[in-house]
Amino acid sequence: MSARPGRDRRAVLHRGPAGREDAPSTDVVVIGGGIAGISAATVLAERGVHVHLLEARETWGGRARSWDLGDGRSMSRGFHAFFRQYYTLRRLLARADPSLAALRDIGDYPLQLADGPRDTFRGIPRTPPWSVAAFALRSDSFPLRELARVDVRRALDLLRVDFPGTFRALDGRSAQDVLDGLRFPHDARHLALEVFARSFFADPREFSGGELVGMFHAYFMGSAEGLIFDVPSDAYSPTLWDPLVERLRGLGADARTGVVVHGIDSLPRPASDGPGGAPGLVVRTAEGDLRTDAVVMAADPLSARGLLGSTAAAVPGWEGWLDRVSAQRNAPPFAVLRLWLDRPAAPDAPAFLGTSGFGPLDNVSVVDRFERTAHEWARHRGGSVVELHAYALDPAAEEAARDGRLRDELLRQMHRLHPELADARILHEQWLVEDDCPLVGTEPWDERAGVDTPDARIVVAGDWLRTREPVALMERAALTGVQAANSLLARWGVRGEDWWTVPMTGVLRRARSRRR
Repeated sequence: MSARPGRDRRAVLHRGPAGREDAPSTDVVVIGGGIAGISAATVLAERGVHVHLLEARETWGGRARSWDLGDGRSMSRGFHAFFRQYYTLRRLLARADPSLAALRDIGDYPLQLADGPRDTFRGIPRTPPWSVAAFALRSDSFPLRELARVDVRRALDLLRVDFPGTFRALDGRSAQDVLDGLRFPHDARHLALEVFARSFFADPREFSGGELVGMFHAYFMGSAEGLIFDVPSDAYSPTLWDPLVERLRGLGADARTGVVVHGIDSLPRPASDGPGGAPGLVVRTAEGDLRTDAVVMAADPLSARGLLGSTAAAVPGWEGWLDRVSAQRNAPPFAVLRLWLDRPAAPDAPAFLGTSGFGPLDNVSVVDRFERTAHEWARHRGGSVVELHAYALDPAAEEAARDGRLRDELLRQMHRLHPELADARILHEQWLVEDDCPLVGTEPWDERAGVDTPDARIVVAGDWLRTREPVALMERAALTGVQAANSLLARWGVRGEDWWTVPMTGVLRRARSRRR
């Protein structure tokens, strides 16, 4: 995998473990059929491991899944952007779709501040630091009279990052602290910065400042891929994840949805010794027990805590490690309202619009502009399919979600942005409130859990884990899946998977290193 995955000449290749090509006769159960689980299962199955991929829901994709509603309609948990620097995720998708034809560029994606400017990242240079300079000069969010207030030293520090050291250097600081210290103009802070912070489903006061800086670096200030993303051409599960699972079955994997796992226990040593000489495990499910040599726990944080806490592994350090996992909090709830309307959105309305200052509304997606099934529904009825998303609900909004007030407020805010839809009739609607997204808080970086556990037979994967690399969201899920698989393969002397990331250092630090 030496060919660069994108346009960034400074992208970094990380080597997986060396070893023989095929695994010994080995069984691994992967719990969780989201991105992390599918990623881990793929790497393991490609090395000859017999994989059982188990998903409790009825569709694949985890928090990026979709489900069919009939009548040409589907539902998901909200809009997901597939950025060009998601190298690991895109390489995973290319296993079943080599040309990535299932992804499409939606064009412009503006950010709108209420009663203020509208910004876009289209048309600016993609290579830092020119991207940063061009955006600031072009954007109405950075008026020249307010630029003098910016703390230039701290702003330049965003171009001097060095990961993972930067994560550690910002231990204990929240995203709010980082934003306060930069002293960016009001509009720029709320529009271009807090919009991104809230995309982690977190209040900036509780979200890690190190993760925020890592996000700035990965998406804008350290990567030449630019803030350009693609979206699936149709509903997530049948378009992206089902083809990958079918490929897994072709490699001999046992992949099943609707399977609930109840616990993981250690087998007595005489019953089974795995490839590393350790006794095997038994995974208890509603459909029967599975004996296995190892487990990849790729479930959401709450489920992972419950299942890992049920293990009977008498391993030194296990209880302390479980305490660290148990300290992992979930982010506040979020809400998604998808509407099937009897009239179309304005022709010039963007497919995706990030918002700030519109009450609880964080973005609006005109789904029929990019999802094929939604487009066909809208074309036949002369209408539109619109989705409203509210991140990180505060306690008042959470209460309002239960009695309909939040839904009504999201509609009111949508009508401010889309007055042409104010009198539209709602033919169908789907209302979803969930609270299972991880919160990366301000705790020390070194105290967060990674893919390895004290029990060599159990590894974990998911976007809630610590990584040395500045990646996030779906890319972190895909990468930790690769790293979890690599951890097991290395113990068995089998070659692992290489991976690419954005540069690990900022452009000013790289320039200084070259001068030295």
